[in-house]
Amino acid sequence: METRPTASQSMRVLMVEDDAGVSSYVAKTLREHGHTADTAADGEEGLALATGGSYDVLLIDRMLPKLDGLQMLRQLREAGNHTPALILSALGEVDDRVEGLKSGGDDYLVKPFAFVELLARLEVLSRRGQPMNHSEIILQAGDLVIDLLARKVTRGEETIPLQAREFKLLEFLLRHKNQVVTRTMLLEHVWEYHFDPQTNVIDVHISRLRQKIDRDPANSLITTIRGAGYTIKEA
Repeated sequence: METRPTASQSMRVLMVEDDAGVSSYVAKTLREHGHTADTAADGEEGLALATGGSYDVLLIDRMLPKLDGLQMLRQLREAGNHTPALILSALGEVDDRVEGLKSGGDDYLVKPFAFVELLARLEVLSRRGQPMNHSEIILQAGDLVIDLLARKVTRGEETIPLQAREFKLLEFLLRHKNQVVTRTMLLEHVWEYHFDPQTNVIDVHISRLRQKIDRDPANSLITTIRGAGYTIKEA
């Protein structure tokens, strides 16, 4: 029997996409995950809905009829609307991504994409600017606990010192506990690279984390998903 993950917090998403198949699939799957999804088929309709509605995050295709996605974003930002926005596009060169971010986008995802990555990015964006509750201050998997305010990591009774990047990497993995986190997600959200610099920096930091928090192989938390990425699984 297939089970769907429960959303940690319901989001209200506006998707502006002229491809009816993509729009229908994403909106339907978001609703199945407990979120609200409105859709618009062109930039003018999207601009009107974004201006008149209250959304947690915007999902905007770059190439839209009537008003393209980047022009729509610029007009929203000029009007004082700062709702976090994820740009979807088949244009994936570095210059394309930079232009999208400079036009007011908060994140940029290249088509084709995996829904699990899209959902994770939307959840990260929707949390921006929201006050932290206890579940966001204390993250936990098994006996591994991270206190974001105290910047403290413990496993069992042991306090584990981490470097700043290791702490940020562990925090991101724990925020996506029981989900597969791709290399692209880590590069963009932990290292803030909007391209793959073809480096082994992720492997090096994952190895260091394992040496510090997974010293007992029989009780390890970090799992490598071959060809996909990494996950922290809680028994």
